[in-house]
Amino acid sequence: MQILDGNLVSKATKEALTLKVAQLKAQGKKVPHLAAVLVGNNGASETYVGAKVKACEEIGYKSTLLRYDDDISEFKLLEAIEGLNNDPDVDGILVQLPLPKHISDEKVINTIAASKDVDGFHPISVGKMVQGLSTFIPATPYGIMLLLKHYNIDTAGKQAVVIGRSNIVGRPMSILLSANTNPGNCTVTICHSHTKNLKELCLSADIIVAALGRPEFVKEDMVKEGAIVIDVGISRVPDATKKKGFALKGDVNFAEVSPKCSFITPVPGGVGPMTIAALMQNTYKACEDKNVL
Repeated sequence: MQILDGNLVSKATKEALTLKVAQLKAQGKKVPHLAAVLVGNNGASETYVGAKVKACEEIGYKSTLLRYDDDISEFKLLEAIEGLNNDPDVDGILVQLPLPKHISDEKVINTIAASKDVDGFHPISVGKMVQGLSTFIPATPYGIMLLLKHYNIDTAGKQAVVIGRSNIVGRPMSILLSANTNPGNCTVTICHSHTKNLKELCLSADIIVAALGRPEFVKEDMVKEGAIVIDVGISRVPDATKKKGFALKGDVNFAEVSPKCSFITPVPGGVGPMTIAALMQNTYKACEDKNVL
């Protein structure tokens, strides 16, 4: 069993981008600029946005963080996004989800200029991804693909099961794994809450991507020997033995499942850091695509 170390690969990815940015600066060229929008004070969102801003600083990107109270009107938020769309210095825009209930995620995503959609959620980005065209890929699936590529994992012809059908992870993951690329060329089954023979499907899978948000859902009896397991989930589970009062758990029971795997991602330290690295890649691409590099 080999651990797919997201911290290691993320570090290597960011170091490569740092060199590119240093070259841009030496040539007097524009460096990538990421603008992040945070609404309210959700603890998890604060952490995620903080990590993204920190990564920008480490690489040498310019970053802007716009904070708004959770009672901001939808109109005012969309107006702020349009301001970023029209700012020629801003290359990438991300609006941290979830948003307050009175604000439509769909309207926000559609308002972000497709050329600055570094989260890869805009319908134009999704359409291009489906067609195999160059585009922004949602950061978590993109990070997983970068991880598989770094470890030279041969996925061609493999049976893959994706548990979860969200637009952020499950659906794009299924498209990327089935694409005529490397990694890719898998035969993919998407499973969800209405899948009746989930255990049997998982036992037939060479690759399992667990992205359903239920701690330790995937057990040892659902995984065949030699499988590759990618754990996307991260949940806080009460644990009195921990200083913070909780433990972070993935969607996979790591202790049970890992001995059977050829490769597995840990939680934390697996997919999470790769999501940040992929976002940084998308931001560089957004700047590059403007033909200013």
